[in-house]
Amino acid sequence: MAAAPKHDVFQAVADPTRRELLKLLAQNDRALHELTEHFDMTRTAVSKHLRILSEANLVSGRKSGRNKIYQLHPEPLKEVKDWLAYYEKFWENKLSMLKHYVENDESDSNS
Repeated sequence: MAAAPKHDVFQAVADPTRRELLKLLAQNDRALHELTEHFDMTRTAVSKHLRILSEANLVSGRKSGRNKIYQLHPEPLKEVKDWLAYYEKFWENKLSMLKHYVENDESDSNS
């Protein structure tokens, strides 16, 4: 039986720095030093965020000479998408109610 990941995808994407790392890696694979340039934090701090993303199976790192190159694995994000999809019906309902309210308010003021 495989061990459960230390961090799930929801924990991993909860942090804005990790979301930004995912966005950067969605553009292309990057070395740690390239990723670190985008943040006002130490290389060690960025590495810790990447470790959490790795533990959630969202990224992987491979050695290339002296560098470690990180790559995005977006598949686990489907779990977040599926979870959010359930709540879309509530958002759509609120937007429909707002549209109805605005349209009725406009017709009342035009009368």
